[in-house]
Amino acid sequence: MAPVVTREFEFAFEGRYRLPALAFGVTPATAKVLVTDTELLVRFGPWRLRTSLANISGTEVSGDYAWYRTAGPAHLSLTDRGVTFATNSHRGLCVSFVEPVRAIEPTGALRHPGATMTVADPEALAEALRR
Repeated sequence: MAPVVTREFEFAFEGRYRLPALAFGVTPATAKVLVTDTELLVRFGPWRLRTSLANISGTEVSGDYAWYRTAGPAHLSLTDRGVTFATNSHRGLCVSFVEPVRAIEPTGALRHPGATMTVADPEALAEALRR
């Protein structure tokens, strides 16, 4: 049986992020976060992240991201191997995982202990992930 989508979250696109994102296939139509009854699913242009809700260990609203570190494609943090899906520099939700997940490269050799998503309503996403 297919998972039931309980919530869909749009990314909040800041004007100066649109063109760099478009160059990598990231648009409002190709960037979404879905929370089902059992899973978190992130689509960010060609990048995907999928994990069970049971794999989420915590969330934190964060912000004030550097444009040059976040605009365009999905980004890898060299300090902690986290992945960032950013469409604005203002606010997003950092999600921590019990077991690292695959997202930024297709083989799964690189796994991420956390992911940041700049959705329009990070507090509502955090709430949906707690349920």
